[in-house]
Amino acid sequence: MKLNNLTIKTAREGLKNKQFSSVELVTACLEQIKAKNSNLNAFITVCEKEALEKAKAADELIKAGQDLPLLGIPIAAKDIFSTKGIKTTAGSNVLADYVPQYDATVIEKLKNAGAIIIGKTNLDAWAHGSSGENSDFGPAKNPWNEEYVPGGSSSGSAVSVAAGMTIAATGTDTGGSIRLPACFNNLVGLKPTYGRVSRYGIIAMASSLDSIGHFTKTVEDSAIF
Repeated sequence: MKLNNLTIKTAREGLKNKQFSSVELVTACLEQIKAKNSNLNAFITVCEKEALEKAKAADELIKAGQDLPLLGIPIAAKDIFSTKGIKTTAGSNVLADYVPQYDATVIEKLKNAGAIIIGKTNLDAWAHGSSGENSDFGPAKNPWNEEYVPGGSSSGSAVSVAAGMTIAATGTDTGGSIRLPACFNNLVGLKPTYGRVSRYGIIAMASSLDSIGHFTKTVEDSAIF
């Protein structure tokens, strides 16, 4: 069983039944990132140290009987979501060294649900693009065929889930930026109705249109997320 290929549901069940630990789950994803990211360019920033520390804490909570919706589950965040203490570039060299002092509301909610941020994913700069080719940090590649585009602008998030680098990932959609990568990478992508999910802490592409959603491997996972 390759832990990095699990769904949220199966990972939660395995953690709860102590078939494996969160540290083992996170490590499996980190190993896949190390193996694949140099070709696929899904991640701009990998939070290895922080993720492993959070995984150890999650394992202690699981041992104590704590039950949270995403406890111990590694996820990736599109690098347009503000993350406290972690670089947030929006795929642009303009923000190459920007480190927010606060978390976006979505990131805060995910952390409160027990999720572990494993890294920040590549995107068309400022979310301006639909192919994943327009990042200042280089294009992301489709894991099914590296000659094909992965779709954008949430390219890295979709690639990271499809390639087994993480269990799920956040995205944003203004004109197809979740829907296109979900289609191109054989994933479930959800673009909620505008305003349904808080935009606070999201670097805007078009603030009156941006919708905040996510990528998962199954419809059931999407509902859990």
